[in-house]
Formats: sequence, structure tokens, C-alpha cells
Amino acid sequence: MATTSTNKQPLLVDRVFHNHVPGDRLNSGSEKLDIIGANSSKVIVDCSTNDGGIIEELYLISRGLDSNGEAFVVNFYISPSTDFLRADEAVFIGQVTASDTPGEITTPSKLPRVLAPLPSAGTEPQVGAFYVPRGKVIWATLQLATPDLGTNAPIIAAQGGFY
Repeated sequence: MATTSTNKQPLLVDRVFHNHVPGDRLNSGSEKLDIIGANSSKVIVDCSTNDGGIIEELYLISRGLDSNGEAFVVNFYISPSTDFLRADEAVFIGQVTASDTPGEITTPSKLPRVLAPLPSAGTEPQVGAFYVPRGKVIWATLQLATPDLGTNAPIIAAQGGFY
């Protein structure tokens, strides 16, 4: 465990991660924020068997437009399930719209503020990240009723560390 039992030390990550999944064939089963039973979603961060983690960066690498000529929208959910994203367990936590320019990287404008120290290469200290509690999983999916069968769906990625 990365902290003392009295929580007097800052939360420091034990292992870093940089996970990515291709967005091909993903769909939420709905054109809205809802998750419908017949969805195809992928786990991007799994904290089901560790002490939790922190996502310091979420981003999409665009590969083009969907079959309707529109930019892809990626939804993120938190859930205790590791095998399938169930509608009754999924909690929507945010979305990012991919760029329509292939190769361009898109990130959320803001992540929630955290107190844990994070590495920062810029002049301003980084204070935004997403905390993933122990036993939870972050899922990513495209906001589509049916899968887009093309190969233009963005690459979905997360970087951070496990406690």
C-alpha cells in the first residue's frame, strides 16, 4: 500500500500505467449518455484488484470521421464490473469529442481537482486528475447506437498510476 494507515503521507503511485484501446466497433447502444444492454465497451483502467489509481491524462488520437461524416464522441463510465458494462451499474463520468483531423490529439478540458502530487512538465503544477477507487473500473465506449464498422474510430488512452 502506498500510504500509511493514518494517511499522513501523500498518496504516491506504486506502478505507472499508459493504457490504450482502439475505438473500432465500440458502441454504447444509445445516441445519448445511456448504456443499453447490447453495448460493446472496453475497460481502459482496471482497479478491481488493487488499491485504486489515479488517471492524470485521458486523450483521444483521431483517425477520422464516422460513417455519417461526424466526429466521434467517446463516453467514459465507472463501474464495479470487469466483464461487461451493465446499465444498472454504469455511472457516466465524462465525454470527449474526437477531432475531425486524423492524427490530432484531444483531451478533456478539465479533470477534477486532486490533492495527490502529480508529475508536471509545465510551469504550472498539475492539479487535475481522476481518482479511481479500489474495486472500480473505468470503461470507454463510443456514443453510438450501433458500432461503426469503419476503421476511423479514435484511439482512446489513459495515463496515470496505481496505488
